[in-house]
Amino acid sequence: MNITIIGGGIIGLCTAYYLRREGYEVTVVDRHELKDGCSFGNMGYISPSHFVPLATPGIIRQGLKWMMDSSSPFYIKPRLNMDLIRWGLLFSKNATAANVKKAVPALNGLLQLSRELMVDLERQMPEAFSLHQQGCWMLYKQEKTGHHEKELSEQANALGLRTRICTAAEVQALEPEVEVDVLGGVLYEDDCHVQPGQLMQGLYKQLLQQGVKFWLNTDVLSVETRQGTITRLMTSKGELPCEQLVVANGSWMGLFAKKLGLKLAMQPGKGYSMEFTDLSKNLKRPSILVDDRVATTPVGSWLRIGGTMELSGHSEKVLPRRVEAIARAFARYYPGMNLPAADPSRAWYGYRPVTPDGLPYIGAHSRYSNLYFAGGHAMLGVSAATGTGLLITQLLGGKKSSLPVEAFSPERFS
Repeated sequence: MNITIIGGGIIGLCTAYYLRREGYEVTVVDRHELKDGCSFGNMGYISPSHFVPLATPGIIRQGLKWMMDSSSPFYIKPRLNMDLIRWGLLFSKNATAANVKKAVPALNGLLQLSRELMVDLERQMPEAFSLHQQGCWMLYKQEKTGHHEKELSEQANALGLRTRICTAAEVQALEPEVEVDVLGGVLYEDDCHVQPGQLMQGLYKQLLQQGVKFWLNTDVLSVETRQGTITRLMTSKGELPCEQLVVANGSWMGLFAKKLGLKLAMQPGKGYSMEFTDLSKNLKRPSILVDDRVATTPVGSWLRIGGTMELSGHSEKVLPRRVEAIARAFARYYPGMNLPAADPSRAWYGYRPVTPDGLPYIGAHSRYSNLYFAGGHAMLGVSAATGTGLLITQLLGGKKSSLPVEAFSPERFS
């Protein structure tokens, strides 16, 4: 059987990996080069620690304070857009304590499964990428934040995750090369990280060797259907027959769904990152600077820092204030690092695919007999990629899935 995957980001690549492992013929179509998508420049976290979905009552309250400040961690560009308005109404409806309580087990299951699979993937492909199993910090400067992080730590323990609550002195002892200015931190010991570019390039080379075909720099112009089945993709490089279709094109998923006459609530959440190399002082572990919503990923003398959630559509405009705010936050937590000044013109940005309830879309759509969606992971694409790829492969093959997938239904907002 031939499977076509639209989207060559980390979700598409992992889905291709598990499908090919089962013997399917796989073709991956992407509108860009692989390095141009959200997966390539993100923070590279494999983070079971992120078991709470994005849509929470707290984010609504905080977001209202932040949303009109273009330098804040969360910003919405004011505009009249019906897709954004619908998404916002659904987000508000789902950002309740009751919905979070239902979502946590589903998200936790996906993240823990994905971590296990990522460890196994490194064993299968040791030459392709390195998985760094050193945990991840949640660092904070405010007592209120610390109290909240300790409550989350207790929740994590109840879900089977290992955490360590640390004082400022204990954090400093575990980061001996750099000065750390914090009130305290929680170390999530099961979290891991990768260099996402290395992971994607390694997977790409492996898939090529296994016979997976790639149509890169290829736009899907239209879709041919017959009697509830997708039969052919009309692309900028020619026609592509379609037996089974997996849509894994990230933040463009909602736009593609319209070609099929479907409404799929999705918004691109732009995030920024900056890279630094050959540093004289090195962090030992990744960290979330919780009060400022900034993330750091170190690998030796290489460092990436990033953050923000900007709902401005697929705008290619870089807002310098947002890039500078990330750099300032890093300097407050790590005052001795002395990174080069932030240069907004060199900042990377990507579009995270954000659903209204913070859970991805994973599964079939009843409108078409051969259509599957895999996307909408927001900041958790790398974290959940392996689990998503395996689940899609199981569902497509008619096998029992490793996890219940009802919470991830692409039709839950229909």
